[in-house]
Amino acid sequence: MSAGLFHEWRGTYEEPVALIGDQLAADDARLREAAVSVLEDLFELAAPAADRLAALVTADPECWVRRWEHGAPTLGGPLKALARTGDPRAVPALAAVLGRETVPHDLGYVVAHLGPEAAGLAGPLRARLRRVPLDSPDVCGHAGTTLHALALLRDPAALPEVLRLLHEVPGDLRREALTESAVRVLDALAAPEAIPVLRGLLDGQCAVTAAAALWSAEGDPEAVLPVLARELGSGRPHRRRAAVETLGRMGAQARSLVPELSVMTRSDEVWQRTAAACALWRVTGDPDPVLPVLRAAWEDNPYTRGTIAECLAGMGPAGRPVHDLLHTEVAAPRRHRARTGGYGSHDVLEDERLLRACREALRADRMLRQI
Repeated sequence: MSAGLFHEWRGTYEEPVALIGDQLAADDARLREAAVSVLEDLFELAAPAADRLAALVTADPECWVRRWEHGAPTLGGPLKALARTGDPRAVPALAAVLGRETVPHDLGYVVAHLGPEAAGLAGPLRARLRRVPLDSPDVCGHAGTTLHALALLRDPAALPEVLRLLHEVPGDLRREALTESAVRVLDALAAPEAIPVLRGLLDGQCAVTAAAALWSAEGDPEAVLPVLARELGSGRPHRRRAAVETLGRMGAQARSLVPELSVMTRSDEVWQRTAAACALWRVTGDPDPVLPVLRAAWEDNPYTRGTIAECLAGMGPAGRPVHDLLHTEVAAPRRHRARTGGYGSHDVLEDERLLRACREALRADRMLRQI
């Protein structure tokens, strides 16, 4: 019942969360597991229970990894919950897990929540990547979570190992997902040493990701715009949206593709319209053709609101005509992704991010009005 409350309604929950944390010291294993199952989906809101979680993680290394009868192991609930609060006490346990023979496939996804504290994982992650068997049929499974974490850490010392993967994994084993993950690390590192490799990927299945990384490393619009233009005309929605987002990163350097972005703002698919409108603003700085698209998407699909709020936060006063949406959202008692009959594991996280973005946009506007 408490999980349903937290996932559906906004509020100040320090006291009930702390009380749930107290159940982690109970003798009843089922009660402890029930408490963990609530806390691991609260992310930062589970901070009042962090001391209890840290005590459990320290006392019981067996809870660091959860093994299943079928399938790969996953990160244990107590350690996952602690890391998702951003608590640095999760780092030593995560580093120890990275040293094991089998690493949970979801470990890399908690790194983002640790902020600067995650820097302590850079060495163990590099060591883990060095141990990946390059001739294994499951090389992607071995390397995927590690590459995701290294992209978040932006650790320049990881560059040789990432390039080794791209050069030495046999072609019949180097699946698209592995290449995409490795190239995202190169994108985060913006390393000139990776330019030859990235240019060699511009005609393949990972062309958009490679173009984005090449832009980060080289900053040459002539090298990447033809690739992005080609993908905008493709029938692959995921790659089209990735191309649009890269154009947004390029800003005014992508002006030659404004007509294509304008066409996409009239797409039948709401995510295509939203991504194109956000990119069009970043390329042109003109809010007039963008704001009606964002307003319609906000009202049409609540899942777009986080993306739109982040865009509005960057628009400043130019986004003022749709700030009524932000005021209404901040005042609403119900989470924007709440739905009858169930909830998702990231509903609380995405809702809290949305509220932060809304408040940031409104706060920036108020500050500018006072100047």
